[in-house]
Amino acid sequence: MNPLETLALALGTGFSSGLNLYATVATLGVLQRLGVIHLPQAMQVVAHPWVMGIAAALYLVEFFADKIPYVDTLWDSIHTFIRPPAAGLLAYAAAGAAPAEWRWGAALLAAGVALTSHGTKASARAAVNTSPEPFSNWALSFGEDLLAVWLSWLASVHPVATIVVVAVLVALSAFLLFHLFRFARKAFRQMRSV
Repeated sequence: MNPLETLALALGTGFSSGLNLYATVATLGVLQRLGVIHLPQAMQVVAHPWVMGIAAALYLVEFFADKIPYVDTLWDSIHTFIRPPAAGLLAYAAAGAAPAEWRWGAALLAAGVALTSHGTKASARAAVNTSPEPFSNWALSFGEDLLAVWLSWLASVHPVATIVVVAVLVALSAFLLFHLFRFARKAFRQMRSV
């Protein structure tokens, strides 16, 4: 892989791992297994049947946990400590042929991108959980799953488009996090004044 493809794979899988790690790993494994993509040697382990099976089983658990208000918040809280490090590990493997400093750089970049997407997802879901109807929660969950799968595929076949899309998504995430933080701060102030 050339440096552009490696960067795209690190950024794309980083962002998608922050949304849904298990869908990302399962997607990469299936695409590798079907010959749609050719992952770097160190990442080809995701196509092993055991890895794909575990990723698919955990995806099913997440699929249902993500649809239940407040359970999704608990799930996201736990995954704050899982998704970013796993994204870093995927990026480290994606940069397999590069010198160690580039591999570590890719890992740190992907972990940071994953933390951004994960933080935005968790914050938005917590805000949506205050709504009495379940449909917005379900729509967000389905959208996140589709985005994670699509971005995993895109990172494997269209590196330039992936870099542009992830840059836009990170900027959008920063914008949303800023406004969600302001909203939360205002809500807490109102609660304290009552």
